[in-house]
Amino acid sequence: MLGVILAQPSWAMHVVFVSPGKLDEPFWRDADEGLQHAAASLGIELELLHAERDHLAQLSLLRDVAERPVEQRPDYLLVTADKQVLPGQLELAEGAGIPIFTAYNGVQPKERDLLGYPRQRFQYWLGSLVPDAEEAGFLSARALIKEAQARWPGTEDDVLELVAISGDRGTDSSQRRTRGMVHAVSRFPRVRLRQNVYGDWQQELARYQTPILLDRYPHTRLIWTGSDLMAFGASDGVRASGRVPGQDVLLSTINMTERATRALLNGELHAMVGGHHLAAAWALVVLYDYHNGVDFAESDGLEMSKSMFALFDQEMAQDYLGYLAAGHPEVDYCRFSKVCNPALKGYDFSIGNWLSAARAATLRSTARRSTLGDDPNGVHDAGNVAEQRQ
Repeated sequence: MLGVILAQPSWAMHVVFVSPGKLDEPFWRDADEGLQHAAASLGIELELLHAERDHLAQLSLLRDVAERPVEQRPDYLLVTADKQVLPGQLELAEGAGIPIFTAYNGVQPKERDLLGYPRQRFQYWLGSLVPDAEEAGFLSARALIKEAQARWPGTEDDVLELVAISGDRGTDSSQRRTRGMVHAVSRFPRVRLRQNVYGDWQQELARYQTPILLDRYPHTRLIWTGSDLMAFGASDGVRASGRVPGQDVLLSTINMTERATRALLNGELHAMVGGHHLAAAWALVVLYDYHNGVDFAESDGLEMSKSMFALFDQEMAQDYLGYLAAGHPEVDYCRFSKVCNPALKGYDFSIGNWLSAARAATLRSTARRSTLGDDPNGVHDAGNVAEQRQ
């Protein structure tokens, strides 16, 4: 339950993000970096709290914030609606009078009667921003199946067996990814989904499950996974079964971590969909605009679902690795804001749009290093972009 604070002037907008993940977990580390870049660009004081994969800690961390003296409370809370803890988080925020916004996961149907909609029963619940997770499941499964059909051509009688390792049963995004995968499978008569198990986002559990699945279904050619860590566990499990990942069994995943991107390029993975790690950073953009008088509800509704995913090809993968190799230069999130850019009619939170900004940041960083002769003491801190523009 670790915390990180990105300091800004005392008058700055203050946001606390309660992350369900671990501080060193690749996906949530990337999410933190996006948040930090967005906060720096927009002049936001950002506080990151990590529940370390303990869903009860998500409640206790938020409770601690809600119980602070009034003058020390943030302007906004940002949470992920993970593991069915949203009802308790909304109650705490409402009691403390702190506006709260949800990202990554939507309200599950069984929770709707209890929670209602934003700005109704819970007046401080401003809204939500959710990646289209069903799209991610569909795109990754479809690409995996197409690769398998090209590698092992045949008739409808030549069955391609697939097993799936989903995240968990209690998270909206996990359920939606799985639905997308099932939808993709239904479009290919040759493919049979033999079993779907839950790896709980854990590499070790997926490593344990995979040999059991391959022993149970020895003709399996495809393994679809709901996250990168589970894909790596499945890959280890394939090897433990005496097979070669990328040759005997093809794997797909969701999450564009550095390791997953390299695995796509070296053939360990055959399909990777990513982009949703930035959902919290995009939520900061939305909250920044709201804080400055531009209410997202008027143009996008209270519960926003945005296409953030893309199926990565070789060029996109190389672009992303180039950005990482340049030292993760700070992306300017002001370019995505309606307050910074009044001509913007809608939010484009696609990974393609972000990659364009990342390429620009990489070029600036490369040019700066060239000008300074790679002298680390000569690097000028650009400071707060939003503040400089005021």
